[in-house]
Amino acid sequence: MAEFIGVPYVEIVKAAVIPAVLYFTGIWVVVHFEAKKCGLRGLSRAELPNLWHVLKNDSYLIFPLFAIIYLLVEGFTPMRAALGGLGFCIVVSMFRKATRLNLTKLLNTLEAGARGALGVALACATAGIIVGVVTLTGVGLKMGDGLLALSGGFLIPTLIFTMITSLILGMGAPTTANYIITSTCAAPAILALGVPILAAHMFVFYFGIIADITPPVALAAFAGAALAKANPMKTGLEASKLAIAAFIIPYIFVLSPELLLINATPWGIVQTCITSIIGMIGVGAAVEGWYWTRMSWWERITILAGGLLLIVPGTMTDLIGLGLMALITLIQYYRTRTAKTVTTNSACTS
Repeated sequence: MAEFIGVPYVEIVKAAVIPAVLYFTGIWVVVHFEAKKCGLRGLSRAELPNLWHVLKNDSYLIFPLFAIIYLLVEGFTPMRAALGGLGFCIVVSMFRKATRLNLTKLLNTLEAGARGALGVALACATAGIIVGVVTLTGVGLKMGDGLLALSGGFLIPTLIFTMITSLILGMGAPTTANYIITSTCAAPAILALGVPILAAHMFVFYFGIIADITPPVALAAFAGAALAKANPMKTGLEASKLAIAAFIIPYIFVLSPELLLINATPWGIVQTCITSIIGMIGVGAAVEGWYWTRMSWWERITILAGGLLLIVPGTMTDLIGLGLMALITLIQYYRTRTAKTVTTNSACTS
């Protein structure tokens, strides 16, 4: 990206900080509210394994990770490094009787790994066909003009169509190739509407990358489903829900480039960070339908609107967003206190 748009790499890193923080905050918030909704809790200290015992008996299991890192640093391809790591796992498993693989266990492990990789391999092959057709036929070079014609030259429809295009072009492509394809084929449509070049390239890059968790391909989700022995499509849908921030933030920083620190003041940066993080709490609560307790449909819409307004940089939007979130917070707090009082009174009566 630094080479493509002529911006120093350090500037790109700084621009990516706030969106990255919001993305991970969004995932944490959604997982937290999901756990609250399902009544899950963390392990108590008594239930946690002893740290010294784990380090003493199982610390050797981290060696394959160091082996993979070493091979990558030495210039091996990711595939060769992963293969070397697998071989090192077999060697390390021989250190203790509890993890030692005999011939039967080794064959069963190889069979399970091959079966788990089938779904990912099929998805990669299908995505490769799509990318090959787009690049070899030259249709990708015509996409910019086509997107503008389809959207009528309006910004929001153009962003939506560009998002869909980037999701399709990003399927199955490695990160660097992903960016090259999306920035060449999709970014020109946004740039033609006067969007800052860094915001436009970040927009297509974001959606090209999250193609890995977006059905119907969702390579990363399919790989996770294979490890967890879960339904691949359901895993992809759940991954998309968890990563809701990744679908919202690019629109925000195109409409308000201050989120990428473009023409932003120090106070504006601090304000944007604080209000955006609070906003992601509102968005996460709306996605899960749970805040302090279960929310009604109008509460979800209200807190979603408040969260989105807080993410959008600006004093007026922040004040309105805070007001909406404060309203729902008070309602939820009052409802929780009322429910606790009724439960306590019922217990005393009985």
